[in-house]
Amino acid sequence: MSLAGKTAIVTGAASGIGLACARRLAQAGARVAVWDINAAGAEAAAAELGGKGRAIAARVDVSKRAEVEAAAAQARREFGPIGILVNNAGITLFQPFLETSEEAWDRVMTVNLKSLLFCTQAVLPDMLEAQWGRIVNVSSSSAQTGSARMAAYAASKGGVIGFTKALAQELAAKGITVNNVPPGFIDTPMLRGSEVGERLEQVAAASPMKRAGKPEDIAAAVAFLASEEAGYITGHTLSVNGGRYSN
Repeated sequence: MSLAGKTAIVTGAASGIGLACARRLAQAGARVAVWDINAAGAEAAAAELGGKGRAIAARVDVSKRAEVEAAAAQARREFGPIGILVNNAGITLFQPFLETSEEAWDRVMTVNLKSLLFCTQAVLPDMLEAQWGRIVNVSSSSAQTGSARMAAYAASKGGVIGFTKALAQELAAKGITVNNVPPGFIDTPMLRGSEVGERLEQVAAASPMKRAGKPEDIAAAVAFLASEEAGYITGHTLSVNGGRYSN
């Protein structure tokens, strides 16, 4: 599987799933724009991927259209038209529903769902002109199964799944595929920093595979959906969750 000559953007790529995706796409030959709100982390990731000519970093708040458009323009100047977009950036929220404020709800929706509007609109003209493109959205198994104390997060990721299906229908005849990967219980810095991370081993032991997943498990699925081999797959939800949810 080769992505040589392709330009990819991965959001939230300074650590965890995003970093694993950036690594996998770079290994396949893509030039990668590493976007993250953590500027130092993005720079470190880009350097690891090969630096100038192979990867560039941008400090991007994906909830702000101006920052997204500026970073997309930078990637285009450095590497040429954008052919692959991995919408991975996101935040979580563990909170009883009745304690969830409007501000907290809006923040989760903006980062996890509205950002797909900004990021996808920023790169889609390149894909339409090329009549080729791969958009892979990272959703969540919490949107498939439901998850207590995560109403805002699950709702936002459910929106990602719906967005994927709708946009896939709209773009199917134009050489552009749109798919999503809902991770299950994946051992990432974000997970370890949450209340679930405090009982990681216990939750993993209760899962069908008796272990947590790795960011590389998600990256493998994302890289496949970004490849030529997945050219006849669109609107698909490729669950990578160790058996937590079957569909």
